[in-house]
Amino acid sequence: MTDKLVIALAQMTQSVGDLKANADAMLEWRARAKGADLIVYPELQLIGYPPEDLVLKPALVDQANYQLDRLAQESADGGPAMLVGTVVASQGVLFNVVALIDNGAVTAIRQKRELPNYGTFDEKRLFAPGPLPAPIDFRGVKIGVPICEDIWFPFVTAHLRSEGTEILISPNGSPYEVDKDDRRLNAVAGTRVRETGLPLVYLNRVGGQDELVFDGASFVMNGDLSIAHQMPDWEEALTITTWEKWEGRWICLPGEQHALDPHPADIYNAMVLGLRDYVNRNRFPGVVLGLSGGIDSALSAAVAVDALGAGRVWCVMMPSRFTSQDSLDDAVECARLLGVRYDIIPIEPAVAAFDAMLAPTFEGRGRDLAEENIQSRIRGITLMGLSNKFGHMLLTTGNKSEMSVGYATIYGDMAGGYSVLKDAYKTTVFDLCRWRNDNVPSLGEGFGPAGPVMPERVITKPPSAELRDNQRDDDSLPPYEILDPILYGLVEEELSVDKLVERGFEKETVARIERLLYIAEYKRRQSPPGVKLGIRNFGRDRRYPITNGFRTI
Repeated sequence: MTDKLVIALAQMTQSVGDLKANADAMLEWRARAKGADLIVYPELQLIGYPPEDLVLKPALVDQANYQLDRLAQESADGGPAMLVGTVVASQGVLFNVVALIDNGAVTAIRQKRELPNYGTFDEKRLFAPGPLPAPIDFRGVKIGVPICEDIWFPFVTAHLRSEGTEILISPNGSPYEVDKDDRRLNAVAGTRVRETGLPLVYLNRVGGQDELVFDGASFVMNGDLSIAHQMPDWEEALTITTWEKWEGRWICLPGEQHALDPHPADIYNAMVLGLRDYVNRNRFPGVVLGLSGGIDSALSAAVAVDALGAGRVWCVMMPSRFTSQDSLDDAVECARLLGVRYDIIPIEPAVAAFDAMLAPTFEGRGRDLAEENIQSRIRGITLMGLSNKFGHMLLTTGNKSEMSVGYATIYGDMAGGYSVLKDAYKTTVFDLCRWRNDNVPSLGEGFGPAGPVMPERVITKPPSAELRDNQRDDDSLPPYEILDPILYGLVEEELSVDKLVERGFEKETVARIERLLYIAEYKRRQSPPGVKLGIRNFGRDRRYPITNGFRTI
């Protein structure tokens, strides 16, 4: 019986579906963990998470088996054993598992029992639940391996405790959400440790995967609830933890203590990492976006520069006769502060052509929303033309407040390949802009400028789409400090009109916003993906029918 263990924690990124690259990276990290008894990887690290329906392809499962065997063969060199997340098939169903690899062989496999099937998760669609797992006997130590969701409920850890488990190691694939650090640490890990009295290793991955961003922030919590190790957020890290047995109980000796990002730095870094990995892994040379002189495009451009560097960001001003001089000046100054390529492509020739083309059909009708949307669509066509010609991905710049109520033009300002503001309400956009003008995000160091990224007027002037004379957003919408709390209640909290009226909002206003929210669903179905920030993003979390007659009043 050993009384000392050295366990390496590999807080890694991943490449969904590229099993060889994932296996190669795992072996590289294992080599760096020389001297450890065991190295632990995040959930499903061999195939990537979430695999979605990719995991239903038999060829992927075959490759997973091949790469697992390869890892097992590599482990015969006497180096650290490996705890590997992968998928296995048995009797016609798939299981999300961890495999212990040691001394040239797979020596144990444990299956995930609790399969999340809410929000962004669809695991019951893909996997079968495993039985209550037994602990793994590793060199005389009983290690329980609850996989991710298994620690969000008491059943698996209670069973492991009853089976004599001494240390809990939980590989995770836990996406970032605002305030999730506290929930993981206190509501989840702390509760399981209090219930079992066992120390718990919480290992998460980092990196962007489509709309999800994984923030790492892995930690080790001892049985007395003290944090022995706190790993960084957003960055890959290898941590070596040393364990000793004292009076029959395992204790992790104190080690690294990294401070985690406060708000809104965490939101900003989530945007940076999500965009960086999306652009790079899909092999785009850079991004192109419309820089209007407004706050949304200014923030989107700043995030893009912090993610990719100024040399890979192309900003285009597309003025019309309604574009103010302030907007022209502010766009130029944004581009100067960021150091990006900046071009001006006036849209008036195209507007005039469409006016002439449609004049016979539009005869007898005054100018209205149709002509406003044509301007937006001309801009969308222009940017998509640049994207097609030069290969840059078009970055969409709309925010969650606009998308909620349909104040975005389908095939116009909604055109594009990705949106960093998709899950950010307008009030969050203001907060992020103020923060970024005074701070440099940790993930942007070496990419974006150290000073302000936009002139103060971009933040303070009234928001406007500038599609008609003297237009302002609050001509047709409540002020954002009223609109956003209403939307948060309707979207994130699923509250009724009456419940929001009880909070002090006007009934007529709330009912109107609820109606706009529902009838804009068809637009959101056609919007590009974007970084998930909160608990109910559009697309993965909140899935509503397009044709929907329900109202709460």
